[in-house]
Amino acid sequence: MTMYQTIISAEELSAKLKEPDWLVIDCRYDLADMSSGYRSYLDEHIVGAIYADIHNDLSGEMLTDHGRHPLPGADKLRKVFSSFGISQDKQVVVYDASSGAFAARLWWLLRYMGHEAVAVLDGGWQAWQTAKLETATGEAIGSAEIFTGEPIRDWLVIMDEVADMPLLVDSRDAERYRGDIEPIDPLAGHIPGAINHCWKENLGENEYFLDSEQLKQQFSQIYADTPAELVVFYCGSGVSACHNLLAVAHAGLAPAKLYAGSWSEWCRQDDCPLATGAASS
Repeated sequence: MTMYQTIISAEELSAKLKEPDWLVIDCRYDLADMSSGYRSYLDEHIVGAIYADIHNDLSGEMLTDHGRHPLPGADKLRKVFSSFGISQDKQVVVYDASSGAFAARLWWLLRYMGHEAVAVLDGGWQAWQTAKLETATGEAIGSAEIFTGEPIRDWLVIMDEVADMPLLVDSRDAERYRGDIEPIDPLAGHIPGAINHCWKENLGENEYFLDSEQLKQQFSQIYADTPAELVVFYCGSGVSACHNLLAVAHAGLAPAKLYAGSWSEWCRQDDCPLATGAASS
């Protein structure tokens, strides 16, 4: 069986949709209206898809970080993934309506917990609608399975480790990185020394992912001589940074790290330095 580990097209998913070892999960979400994603899901979704909520399902207690979307502990992730119906032999496909910005969080969490057969729907919900593929309304419930994955701790960076990392990449919009605006968190700016690569730069004009070679060129320039395992991505709350980690994987590069607490944790600490403006050359 072909395993999809980064992205999948709407046509590829449609051809596999009715197979019993495939599971589709809807991750639509809106930071300004936390229930709108679920309402949209109930109105219409990919047939058979279940719903995962960024706030309730894919965030947890403040164990490793104190950001706006704390990384769930391993026990919670095993419980949630089991309730979704994810077992070792399931191919999981996740999607949203935000070019993968939210779906990538679930993609990364599954990979972090050792589940490799997970991919993000390229083009998301809009691609499915454009192709006029099968949809359903109401709520689908997953058949409970037993998920037994373990976290890959080396993929995660906590706040105390950030200063020791040679390359930090801020995944937010350039305006937030520079500190021109800050619509969510109490202070504007970025972690000193971080460079900026907004997750949206992984996409073409049509909101689909750039091809793997283009992504490889982008990240190879960003990394320069820094080994992949020493590169750390962060964003506002550890969600959209996962889009960059997905793009890194799609480029065929080795896994980098996630600082899950991200700016929402960093800027709330009295003793953590802040920077504004463009990156120094």
